[in-house]
Amino acid sequence: MDNILLVVAERRELTGILRRCRHADRLDWPLDFCARAELNGQSLIMVANGPGPVLAAEAVRQACYRVRLDAVLSTGLCGALDPVLRLGDVFVASRIEAPQAALSYTAGMPRTQRGYQSGCLISIDRVVQTVEEKARWRATGAAAVEMEAAGVAAEARKADLPFFCVRVVMDQADESFALDLNSLRRPDGRFNRPRILRAALARPRVLLPELIRIERRSRLAARALGDFIADCRFQA
Repeated sequence: MDNILLVVAERRELTGILRRCRHADRLDWPLDFCARAELNGQSLIMVANGPGPVLAAEAVRQACYRVRLDAVLSTGLCGALDPVLRLGDVFVASRIEAPQAALSYTAGMPRTQRGYQSGCLISIDRVVQTVEEKARWRATGAAAVEMEAAGVAAEARKADLPFFCVRVVMDQADESFALDLNSLRRPDGRFNRPRILRAALARPRVLLPELIRIERRSRLAARALGDFIADCRFQA
């Protein structure tokens, strides 16, 4: 049975996948969350270690040190840059561009009967907050944006492992965030949840509804991701 490593930023991004799995067992690794489970004839090793390429890369290194892997999947949520992409759409990246490191990575296509959108993904260590910033990245030819795939792809390349990237759209190209999430990260890169809540309470009429909307969309996206991954096989 193939061992497929799934790397996400937050544990909640795995809820839809875990709901589909059998025999899920927690693993005692030095990461925010780690579990092994069986799905669709594959052994999934699911890890969450926070946002950004540095934390994601560390998750891959920890997994490579402990188990033999057959493929690596960067997955979770993304923001749309292409107006064609809508909430809940599954996006399979064919290429990852990491402009902060001036690097590019090719990603494999999973075997599946389900439909999905595909294209270039921008991977940067910040939340793209505004419609204007999304438009600037869209002008480079990218269709979606997220924060971890470049770190995961770099470690997969070092380990000579097949790399895949599957994301679900949580915010559209014509949507901005009022909450400045980039200013609410801890020194290690993780989001500071108490500070996020305090910031929202300081402007409750605007920011509390946004937080509720983000949480609701995250749950729906995680469910869509689980449905898609359950029908996929990841092989070179």
